[in-house]
Amino acid sequence: MELTHINEQGRAKMVDVSDKKETPREAVAYACIHMKRETLERIKEGTIAKGDVLSVAQVAGIMGAKKTSDIIPMCHPIMMTGCDINFSLDFENNKVEITATARTVGQTGIEMESLCAVSIAALTIYDMCKAIDREMTVSDVMLMKKSGGKSGTFERY
Repeated sequence: MELTHINEQGRAKMVDVSDKKETPREAVAYACIHMKRETLERIKEGTIAKGDVLSVAQVAGIMGAKKTSDIIPMCHPIMMTGCDINFSLDFENNKVEITATARTVGQTGIEMESLCAVSIAALTIYDMCKAIDREMTVSDVMLMKKSGGKSGTFERY
């Protein structure tokens, strides 16, 4: 298998996608952040000192998706056509589940943007709650689904 991000000299390169067709593409990513039950309750009640945790994490996640090519060296800048983030408070397991869906019409995939969105949203939750819970753990960052492009559809479950 050829490594697409390595040039003839063995150094990193950005893949040339100019010959690829523009197609609609979508990617869904998931992450979660485990925390103390009291922290989860305070998020729900809106009593975290820094403000509305999920609203701020929503905006931060979208901003993270938009800045993916600035922080992941070989990612192409992508014109996203949409990005949405959903949160689910799981009191049985003391965690917030985060799902991000990113869309584009373009020559390259949008998986990294959805993965950055859930990661930045989770880190924002950590940042906003760390004063009361430094034991929070971000985990299970993964691509759940992607569609479009030459490789077709992927679905984890």
